[in-house]
Amino acid sequence: MSPSPDDDLVARLRAAGCVFAEDEARLLRQAARGRDLDDLAARRIAGEPLEHLLGWAEFCGRRLAVEPGVFVPRSRTALLVDQALAAVSPPGQDPPVVVDLCCGCGAVGAALLATRPDLDLHAADVDPAAISCARRNLPAARVHQGDLYAALPRCLAGRVDVLVANAPYVPTGDIALMPPEARNHEPMTALDGGGDGLDVLRRVIAGAPDWLRAGGTLLVESSTRQAPVLTAAMAAAGLTAAVVHDDETGGTAVVGR
Repeated sequence: MSPSPDDDLVARLRAAGCVFAEDEARLLRQAARGRDLDDLAARRIAGEPLEHLLGWAEFCGRRLAVEPGVFVPRSRTALLVDQALAAVSPPGQDPPVVVDLCCGCGAVGAALLATRPDLDLHAADVDPAAISCARRNLPAARVHQGDLYAALPRCLAGRVDVLVANAPYVPTGDIALMPPEARNHEPMTALDGGGDGLDVLRRVIAGAPDWLRAGGTLLVESSTRQAPVLTAAMAAAGLTAAVVHDDETGGTAVVGR
């Protein structure tokens, strides 16, 4: 008996290295309604991220619009969401001002608003494709395009309660070691952090004191190896820094106050 088309798709995906081949086959079949399943399967087997083919990525239990060429949010970044929610003040008369810098598709901001819809949320990114997705995912926020703080309205200076940045932090020399679906299909502006991976994060930290209110919090994602360097950079910027880690997702964040 010849294999069914479903079995054949699972076998092809598994041969291409897709660990969760059964789940991916199911999702591709759902996405193919009105589209060419063979084309979607061929593109996945060739290395395109599943999320780009589906048109969405799941983050913190929510489906977010993601287009080809846009950074796909990782589960480890949920640590930034948890830390940001812990840092914002309880609901009250004045909504806390939160900035999602290097927002990509707006994953962190969307997760924050799902729990705290009262936030005065601003999101910013330099990539036009990411901004297009962020505006779809963050209809209740103000989304700005530009390079780091240059994207933000000056009226926010000195008023930000929590500033979250999932900036690129992969060292340039390590890009070639990343999975092909990341290095070939996600934007370098979201991955490449320069020689030691910290070029953009140093700029984020250096500029943060001008935007945070007294007692405000800066949260950045990094690797465990890079965290001590970022802690020192925060101290040099006048912030009290600490490192937090999530063993379940492998996420690491440096918190400056």
